[in-house]
Amino acid sequence: MAVEVSFVFPTHPRAESLRIRERLVDGFRAGLVTPEGLAAHGRGEAFDYILGERTTDEARRAAEAAAAMLLLAERPVISINGNVAALVPSEMVELARAVDAKLEVNLFHVSAEREKAIAEHLLKNGADEVLGVDEEFSTHIPEVQSHRRKVDKRGIAVADVVLVPLEDGDRTEALKRLGKRVIAIDLNPMSRTARAADVTIVDNIVRAAPLMVELARRMSDLPREELEKVVEGFDNSANLRATIGLMLRRLEELSGGRSR
Repeated sequence: MAVEVSFVFPTHPRAESLRIRERLVDGFRAGLVTPEGLAAHGRGEAFDYILGERTTDEARRAAEAAAAMLLLAERPVISINGNVAALVPSEMVELARAVDAKLEVNLFHVSAEREKAIAEHLLKNGADEVLGVDEEFSTHIPEVQSHRRKVDKRGIAVADVVLVPLEDGDRTEALKRLGKRVIAIDLNPMSRTARAADVTIVDNIVRAAPLMVELARRMSDLPREELEKVVEGFDNSANLRATIGLMLRRLEELSGGRSR
């Protein structure tokens, strides 16, 4: 879906950011992304700028714990919304294959047309099956008030581990109350989602997704005991505190006259 636009010169200091925005605009035109999704991306991009638009050591540690948790899971599910489908569809398909997870469409601003468009987009990008679009298997999470309470009986409803990239706090908290382990990808380390999840990768999804694919493939041959050590050795609260500290130092540097 992504197109290379002629006005984004490779030497432009914001070239990658502009390319990502163009992919979201393409997704909006294709019916995958909502206007609210565009606004949400802008909010996340502000945090990414503070991070220096790079994958930090803290994010890499979180990604390793996330990959290990998915590999250990009995019924892992990757939740897909419009922004995720527009930005990293093939990476989500590859990750699902690497950890034997199911892909499920789950939307805050829901419509049957968007669900179908996202599912078809994932299938075009290599998915064998996409859940969340067949009413026959639809059920609800009673703890969630938004449209995201709708889940698939074969997917999130019975999952033990759920990856929720670009998530809202309500459903993350609800999934935790249901006893599920939650992995989040969220550029805001202070959000309810980030604080409620078992593992939060504070990184841009366009960097986090391919990193998780790489790690999952590399770690897939590790003994179960080694994977368990990786998960048990990860402290999400401490990792978030370290990330916030990094952001504060970055802001201090920028306030001292360094700018991009």
